[in-house]
Amino acid sequence: MKKILSALLTVSALSLGIAACQKKTVEGAPQAAQTSGATSITAVFGSEPNTIDPALNSAVDSAIYLEHLFEGLYKYEDNGSGIAKAVPGLAASAPQKAVNDDGAITYTYTLRNGLKWSDGKPFTAQDIVYSWRRLADPATAADYSYMITMVKNADEIMAGEKDKSELGVVALDDTTVEITLTYDCPFFDEIACFPATFPVRQDIIESAGEQWTFSPSTYISNGPYRMKEWVHNSHLTVEKNPNYYDPVSGPETIRFALMDDDNALLAGFRSGELDFIETVPVDEIQALLDSGDLKIVPYLGTYYVSFNTQKAPFDDARVRKAFTLAIDRNYIVTQITRAGQKPASGFVPSGIADAEGAGSDFRQTGGDYYSIAEGDYEKNVAEAKRLLAEAGYPAGSGFPVTEYIYNTNDAHRAIAEALQDMWKTALGVNVTLSNQDWAVFLDTRKIGEFQIARDGWIGDYNDPMNFLEMYLTGGGNNNSQYASSPFDTLVKQAQSTAITEERMRLMHQAEDILVGQDAAVGPIYFYTQTYMMNPKITGMYYTPLGYFFFKNAKVAP
Repeated sequence: MKKILSALLTVSALSLGIAACQKKTVEGAPQAAQTSGATSITAVFGSEPNTIDPALNSAVDSAIYLEHLFEGLYKYEDNGSGIAKAVPGLAASAPQKAVNDDGAITYTYTLRNGLKWSDGKPFTAQDIVYSWRRLADPATAADYSYMITMVKNADEIMAGEKDKSELGVVALDDTTVEITLTYDCPFFDEIACFPATFPVRQDIIESAGEQWTFSPSTYISNGPYRMKEWVHNSHLTVEKNPNYYDPVSGPETIRFALMDDDNALLAGFRSGELDFIETVPVDEIQALLDSGDLKIVPYLGTYYVSFNTQKAPFDDARVRKAFTLAIDRNYIVTQITRAGQKPASGFVPSGIADAEGAGSDFRQTGGDYYSIAEGDYEKNVAEAKRLLAEAGYPAGSGFPVTEYIYNTNDAHRAIAEALQDMWKTALGVNVTLSNQDWAVFLDTRKIGEFQIARDGWIGDYNDPMNFLEMYLTGGGNNNSQYASSPFDTLVKQAQSTAITEERMRLMHQAEDILVGQDAAVGPIYFYTQTYMMNPKITGMYYTPLGYFFFKNAKVAP
């Protein structure tokens, strides 16, 4: 790519939102009020959340709120280095594991003594059962229902073939939960602390319905904090939960200011109104990195475009490959994002171990599906032109005007304009751009009413499976409407074995089909996570899945 409008270089954005994990943008979100101090922290992760129902949420900003408000059988705790790991939460200890005669695996969890909900009502094993059944129930329409596909009968329930009461999650008594898995899932501890599996109260949801999340009186939780106040489009404030089993040493309140203007965020941070922000204007990045004020930490995620594989002309893999090859990834990460992102040569990002365990890397083993080397872009373009001509559109001749949609955000706009120019210059194709409000965008993309859409994914657990299983036919987060029997077979085979070498071999083959053969998605770059934090704060910890935790944080006077 040789020429892009100079306006792209001055766009005000840094941390780019992500598909199932991106941050909703609302123009004109109010600035946060001053709340910093020894007993309060003000942090910003995004604007007004789409939902804070654990089963229905699919955004990383809301997930951070949920990680403070709820707790699952497992939870994330600091491992001493500021990076979180999964440890027993509601469970008193690791589960007892047994292998059944039919090869199924049974995990038996004993709950901690004296667990309570935030309103003081006793917490029982049946609360876990209700919540997991609700997640699997097709009537709930949870995008993340597939997260528990390893649980006995989950697939059949999601397909409407069995009743939710047949899910392999049962309460043996008030303090014992038995979960039966169809295979020995190596990352189940992380599933047990994923927000979609957090327990919710049956009586509250049945009485308050869809409104249960809107008020502190009905938003009953079980984590270290509880809702204190939600002023929509302004702030969501949480306070210590007096009924949590482990007294919290962190701030009395955490005020999640709901904002999305990068200039306002940086101004608020500099004035002391905000203690923690993730995004800053792009023209400030280098100076903030040089000063050490802007931090960069690992982030397991991929920014990409989704092609609607069920609608012409993108029902042709040659067209999708041509559009993918015509993306100048090096230009985007060096001239637009500028925060250490790496050009993506595949869908599964770097940083996930392969069969050899620690020190190995799934992406490195899997190799590159197209060249990302400096100077190789013209070679990619030549192949893209060949493929487009083979598909019947030489030099773009006869190719219909195509629309690219993205949610309203300056950073997404900058990338959209770059892609528009690249596809025009390299392929001779005219692409129009359409920005949509977050909620509208989510619905449009989910139902497949698009041709090309901005997309992205942050890992929910540290395993390649999380980046592949979402593209199973009919999957809740399968925005490309992708359907491939060979791909489905490989993923399901990988899901059904606990042999690491076999799992990885099958997942590499699955990615070969998804990206190498079918080009269902066009990866652009692998994420990094940036943030700025009040230097007086200590004790915050983080997971590369994108969650920040403040329950142990302290603010020096």
